[in-house]
Amino acid sequence: MAALLVSASPGEAQPAKRLPQVGLLVYGSPSPAPFPEGAVVAGLKELGWVEGQNIALLIRYAEGRPERLPDLARDLVGAKVDVIVTVGTDVARLVKSVVAPIPLVAAVSEDPVEIGLVSSLSRPGGNMTGVTFISSELAGKRLELLKELLPRARRVAVLWDPTHVDSEVRELEPAARSLGITLQSVEVRTTEELDGALRAVAAGGADAVMVVPARMLNLNAKRIAEFVRERRLPAVSMWGSFADAGGLMTYGPDIPAMIRRMATHVDKILKGARPGDLPIERPTRFELVVNLRTAKALGVTLPHSLLLRADRVIE
Repeated sequence: MAALLVSASPGEAQPAKRLPQVGLLVYGSPSPAPFPEGAVVAGLKELGWVEGQNIALLIRYAEGRPERLPDLARDLVGAKVDVIVTVGTDVARLVKSVVAPIPLVAAVSEDPVEIGLVSSLSRPGGNMTGVTFISSELAGKRLELLKELLPRARRVAVLWDPTHVDSEVRELEPAARSLGITLQSVEVRTTEELDGALRAVAAGGADAVMVVPARMLNLNAKRIAEFVRERRLPAVSMWGSFADAGGLMTYGPDIPAMIRRMATHVDKILKGARPGDLPIERPTRFELVVNLRTAKALGVTLPHSLLLRADRVIE
């Protein structure tokens, strides 16, 4: 009995309780800004999950090298994380099969049903859920905004990466026909091809440029914005960061807000939900950003009605 009393002593050290583990698989590097992982962490914190207190975060960076993604995903599987979070259609496609059956929460720019990632948006099935930015469905709207801005525009160069799984170029065609616009398709697959593609844009006689969102083009947003501004070509894209980099206008979902929303899926999975039962969310709020500095540099007068509708104006 004395031995039993000693073993039950409240002062005896107890084994440390294992914290739930969330793996974050990031395509880029941790600098200069912690995005998208910072948005995920912020979303988790809003839901009461705090690093080191009731959750453990394992972050793996591919540093812009897609060939590293499968090994990094296997590393997280080996660490026995409870859920893996990632951003990008390209990343999700690469790691989905690698991490099965570990739950995967992903943000993708396309319809995940159309590209075969899940069975349906309402009941994805399998090990994946998350959010979709539905970029292609907004392509026609961006072209309409460009036409409103430049009523005399007749030819628009479309800068796009055919290796990026996206139907935006296809979606642009009917909108262009209805608006009386001719599209000039300019393909660019790598950063090394970008200079030649930009020269093709300049030589094509376009009145404006539409940049289709893709990882490589997003990473080169500043370079593209500087080029088209020097050629006095108005440029439009989806991600608000393109306007921040010097593009004239962007229209699309609030990307940071959508990535923070992924934390709700993580929260539910950590509490016992199955990823295949959690609907993939679509954006409900869209953001129009215009860069007034760029407009002045281009000699473009922004319609007052457009400025009134803008969610953000860069002075």
